[in-house]
Amino acid sequence: MKKDVQGLIEPMNKVVTLALCMAFLSGCATGLNSYQEHEMRYYHANGMSVEEKNPTTAAALGFLPGGGSFYTREPGLGVLNLLTWPLSIFWDPVSGYNGASSINYYATKANIKRLKNKDLRRLEEKLQTKTISMEQYMLEKRRIDDKYDFEV
Repeated sequence: MKKDVQGLIEPMNKVVTLALCMAFLSGCATGLNSYQEHEMRYYHANGMSVEEKNPTTAAALGFLPGGGSFYTREPGLGVLNLLTWPLSIFWDPVSGYNGASSINYYATKANIKRLKNKDLRRLEEKLQTKTISMEQYMLEKRRIDDKYDFEV
């Protein structure tokens, strides 16, 4: 009987070890791809980036039980990391950092869209009230597009 139980435990240990290694190497939240990182650097350099969550704070909180995940609005992962603590300190800081970076990216994109639409509405009002000519409108619209649209 003891031999049968030991025969079941060994494969389970291997599965648990494999799962923990995969979690450690991947983290739970996906980070930004290289294009998105480049885009964020552009917006940051031009003073248009938004930081809702600090990635360094998220990584630091990842050393607490579930802290990085809770901070980045992932309560399900936070509970899982809480239950697997202290092992979760191997992946939650990375997951927290990536989660905060993603939150900031999408917040920045939403803010850029809002600002661009606001500038375009003002410009269209000037055209409708005949404050500017069509030629001036086209030049100003191109300037607005260049300001807000990121190109590699």
